[in-house]
Amino acid sequence: MRWIVASAWPYINAVPHLGTLIQVLSSDVYARYRRKKGDSVIFVSGSDEHGTPIEIEAIKRGVSPRELTDRMHSYVSDLFRRFGISYDNYTRTESQTHIRFVQDFYLKVYENGHIFEKETEQLYCPNDKMFLPDRFVVGTCPYCGYERAHGDQCDRCGRLLNPTDLINPRCAICGAEPVLKRTKHWFFDLPKFSEDLRRYIEENEQLPDNARSMSLSMIEDGLKPRSITRDNRWGIPAPFPGAEGKTIYVWMEAVLGYVSAVKEYFERMGRPEEFERFWRDPETKSIYFIGKDNIPFHTLIFPALLMSSEEGYVLPYNVASTEFLLYEGEKFSKRERRGIWLDEALALLPADYWRFYMVYIRPETKDANFSWDDMAAKVNDELNDTLGNLVHRVLSFIKSRYGGRVPSGKLDEESRQMLEEARKIASGIEEDLERVRLKDALKGLLEMARLGNRFFNSREPWRDIKENRARANSTVLASYNLLRAMACYMHIFMPFSAEKLWRMMGLPGEPSPLPEAFDLITGTELGDVEPLFHKVDKEELKKRLREIRERGEVLSARE
Repeated sequence: MRWIVASAWPYINAVPHLGTLIQVLSSDVYARYRRKKGDSVIFVSGSDEHGTPIEIEAIKRGVSPRELTDRMHSYVSDLFRRFGISYDNYTRTESQTHIRFVQDFYLKVYENGHIFEKETEQLYCPNDKMFLPDRFVVGTCPYCGYERAHGDQCDRCGRLLNPTDLINPRCAICGAEPVLKRTKHWFFDLPKFSEDLRRYIEENEQLPDNARSMSLSMIEDGLKPRSITRDNRWGIPAPFPGAEGKTIYVWMEAVLGYVSAVKEYFERMGRPEEFERFWRDPETKSIYFIGKDNIPFHTLIFPALLMSSEEGYVLPYNVASTEFLLYEGEKFSKRERRGIWLDEALALLPADYWRFYMVYIRPETKDANFSWDDMAAKVNDELNDTLGNLVHRVLSFIKSRYGGRVPSGKLDEESRQMLEEARKIASGIEEDLERVRLKDALKGLLEMARLGNRFFNSREPWRDIKENRARANSTVLASYNLLRAMACYMHIFMPFSAEKLWRMMGLPGEPSPLPEAFDLITGTELGDVEPLFHKVDKEELKKRLREIRERGEVLSARE
C-alpha cells in the first residue's frame, strides 16, 4: 500500500507553539505507524513563507521577507528534527520545484477554462499606499460578529472571506480605514465543481464528522469563485497572460505543496518516475493532518484544484482535522506570551515528554486544554510510574538476578496467556491508529504496561528464583518479550525513548516492524540499564519557563 502523509504547512512568521505541534506530531505518529506496518510512505510538509503574515512580520522587524524566511525555515526545520518528526521531505514554498510546479499547474488550469479574470474593487490603504489583501486587513466577521477576523478567513467560525466582506475594516499595519479601489484579478471557478465536491464528500466515509458537516454546509450555502491572485510583492509570480505584478494567493499555492513536495523528494532521490506512481495511481491513499480552521481549504479548494487540472491526481483519502488546543483554558497568544513555544518546550523537557502528553490530550472531537497540573500528573503517574516503572523493574531484575542475560526456556501457560492478552491490546492499538484515534492508541500502550505490572507483581519472580527457577525464568522471559513488543509500538509515539529502551534490552538496530513485535527472543545480554523516564515538578518547570523568557534563551523569547 502506498501512502502520502502530510501535515499543514506552518506559517513561519514566528516560532510555532504547541497548538501547531498537534498536527505535526499527529502526522508523524501516523506516518511512523504506516511504515511499521510495512507500507510505502512519503511524509511531507514545509514552511509556508509567502503571503501577508510574513510581509507584516518582516515590516515589523525591518528586514526583507526573504531574510526572515531563510532564518525561520532553518530554525523551524531544526525544531521539528529535534522533536523526532520523521519527514521524508520538509521543504519550503520558496523551493524552485514548488514555484515551477505551481506556475505550471495554474497555467494548465487556466488553459482548461477554470480560471477567469475580472476587475474588482479591493481595499486600499491611502496611508501605506498599498492594496490590503488577506491578513493586511482586519475587521468584524459578517457571519459570527468576531471583531478580529482577517480578510481571508474568520478564525472563530472558520468561514472563508474576502477583505471586502468585513464590517468596519481597517489596515493591519497602521490601523487606518481603507478605501475601495479598482484592480484586476484572476479567479478560480470553484462553483463549477460543487456537485463533484458534494459527491466526493458524501461518498468518502473516511472524512471525520466535523470536516464533512462543515464542507457540505458550505456547498449548500453556495460556493463562490476564489481569487487566485494578489497584489502582494512577496510570493510566486502569477503565470497568466497580463498578470504581471501579481502573485499567487498563499493558500492557493500552499495546498499544492503537498504535490510539489513529493515531486521534489523523488527528483532529489533520482527517481522522478515514482512521483507518477504516488500521485496518479488510484491505489495511493493520501491523508492530511490539519486544524479545523483549515478544513475548507483541504476538503473543498484542494480537491477542486486537483479535479480542475485534469491530470488524474488522487483526491484526499482522509482529512484528519482536530479541534483547538487551549492553554490553561485560553487561546494561545504571542502578544500576551500565553502558551508554550516549541523551542521553549525543548528547553524544559526532552521531546518524548511533549510527544506523550500532546498525543494524550489530542483534541480529536472537542477542544483540549493544556494545563501544568494535568501534564505533571499524566507524566508522573502514567509515563513514569506505569510505563517507566515496568521497564526498570524488569530490566533491573534481569541485571541483578540473571547477570544481565535474558533466560532461555519455555513459557508456562500463564505467561503465554499474558502475552496473548498483550497481542489483543496491540491489535486494538492498530485499530485505533487505522481510525486515526491516536490518543486511544497511546492509552492502549499504557494498558500493555499495566498488564505487565500486574503480571510481574502476581508472579513474584523474586520468590520463585529461589524455589521454582523454571517459573521465574518463564516470568522474566515473558516480561522481557512484552517490553520488546511495547518498544515496537512505543517507537510510533516516543521514538527516542523506544530506541533507548531497545538499546538497554541489548537489541540491535531500531525497534522491529509491527508484524515481528511478538517474535519470542531469548538469551539476549542487556546493555546499560537506567530509568527510562523521570518525574517532573510543575512549579520547577514554570519557574524555568519564566527564566528562559527573562533571559531570552531561545528565539521565541526574543521575538
